Order: sequence, then C-alpha cells, then structure tokens
Amino acid sequence: MTHSAQALSTATPYRVTLTDTSGHTWYADEPMDKGGQDTAPNPIQLVLSALGACTTITLEMYANHKGIKLEHVQVDLALNPNGDPESGQNNIERKIILKGEFTDDQHKRLLKVAESCPVHKLLTSNISIQSELSVG
Repeated sequence: MTHSAQALSTATPYRVTLTDTSGHTWYADEPMDKGGQDTAPNPIQLVLSALGACTTITLEMYANHKGIKLEHVQVDLALNPNGDPESGQNNIERKIILKGEFTDDQHKRLLKVAESCPVHKLLTSNISIQSELSVG
C-alpha cells in the first residue's frame, strides 16, 4: 500500500493545509511565539500523534483478534522530555495506559505489539528522503 500526503501553503503565515488521496484534510501551524496562529498542531505534534494513533489502533486490532477485553487505550507522547539531547539522539517517551481485562502475559504481549506498530517501525528504521525542487 502506498501512502501519500500533500502539504500546501496558505495565505496565513506558517499555516499549512494537508491533504491525501482519500480526500482527507487536516492542518499544521506554529505557535504564536514562532510567528504562527496556533490554529493546529505543529509538525512535531503531528508526528507524535501519528505514533500515538498507530499504537492505539494496533493494540485495538490485536486485542480484537485475540479476544482480549481491552476497554480503553491512552498513549501519552513527548519528544525529548528532558530537554534537547546533547548527543544529537532524539528520544520519544511513550507511556501507554491500558484499561481492560487481561493477564500479566497478555499485558507483556501488548507492549511487544505496541512496539511493532507501523509508525514505530518507520520511526526506528533507517529513513532516506529524496527531495526534488521545481518551480511552478
């Protein structure tokens, strides 16, 4: 499956309209102290939210498939919660809170499943980005 998205500038400084081929529209912006209007999440928050959404969905799918009574999932995420790393290695702190009926073994397995969500795999892989600039 190919995933794609498009980012379009707007008349409002730093506010970006994001779209995909399925017709979804969402937005990014910067906080006011960076010149934006704070009308939407900033790009880093969008990355963190993608990881949180993927973790939640992956856990729900696994629980449904295995018949585990998972009532609620909450994923709290923070990028470099202890400040900017001196080593240049960024750190995402992910706290997963589960509510439901499951054994200790199922609980351990759910953590492994969370670590196998596609966005987690993407963010921990060696990523290469090819950029092309054109004038339109």
